[in-house]
Amino acid sequence: MKLTRTLGALTAAVLALSLAACGNDPTKSDDSGSSGGGGSKSIVVGSAAFGESEILAEIYAQALKAKGVNASTKLDIGAREAYIGAIKDGTIDLIPEYTGNLLLFFDQSATATAPDDVNTALGKALPSGLKVLTPAPGEDKDSLNVTSDFAQKNGVASIADLAQVKGLKLAANPEFKTRAYGIPGLENVYGIKDISFTAINDGGGPATLKALTSGKVDVADIYSTTPSISQNKLVTLEDPKNLIAAQNVVPLIRDEADSDKVSQALDAVSAKLTTEELLALNTAFAADSKPTAADVAKEWLQKNGLA
Repeated sequence: MKLTRTLGALTAAVLALSLAACGNDPTKSDDSGSSGGGGSKSIVVGSAAFGESEILAEIYAQALKAKGVNASTKLDIGAREAYIGAIKDGTIDLIPEYTGNLLLFFDQSATATAPDDVNTALGKALPSGLKVLTPAPGEDKDSLNVTSDFAQKNGVASIADLAQVKGLKLAANPEFKTRAYGIPGLENVYGIKDISFTAINDGGGPATLKALTSGKVDVADIYSTTPSISQNKLVTLEDPKNLIAAQNVVPLIRDEADSDKVSQALDAVSAKLTTEELLALNTAFAADSKPTAADVAKEWLQKNGLA
């Protein structure tokens, strides 16, 4: 009997030590999740493989840390197909996205273009387990730009105003000629006729910019947060009829990673992210001093009282 009791005691002791070592003590509550916003589980913030996405990922991660949420980053994952796969399988928990393109990724038949309509449709299109938080007012999307001299001479402030310009010359990527938001949309939505189109395959880069600033063309399609817009004092034309679908920056997050603390921290960031602020962030990142995305994010958060 004595031997049996001794073996039993030893067995219980070994089992207790084993449970403690594995962190699975059933007498203790499991606080490894992020439901309280400050648990031991780190929220992994991912980014696509371009500078703006890296900066935004760093902003999200640092803003979360400033509020006591464990967060880390996994940058340069790749294209949308790659990082959507990563957030679905839990490799990452959070990533900065763009509303219009994200909607079309999950629903190729979507036709919404206005910000509120895109947000509503996106909420319905997302797969189970994923959600978006409050979108920022800032957008990174195709935008039509003119020089300040052209805007002043022709009284142009919006795409609609281009209808009064005769012999309009426009430069953009080749696909702009046939896409719904390109030449067909300018004709059908805004009534702009007889556009002389110049195809330049550089995504609104140096060649497109040169064509615009040299006067070869009157209007150029340049992504709205490209540093050359502010550097050359270009005028980005307003789009009152939402020809070009909204592309507001928005946090895409796994349901299980969200909490009140996480949402509040990211909503505060989104409230400050205007298109002008995105442009300024990209311009800072392109500086000759070659700052890191983390450095640019830190400075922006401090400037806006979020860190």
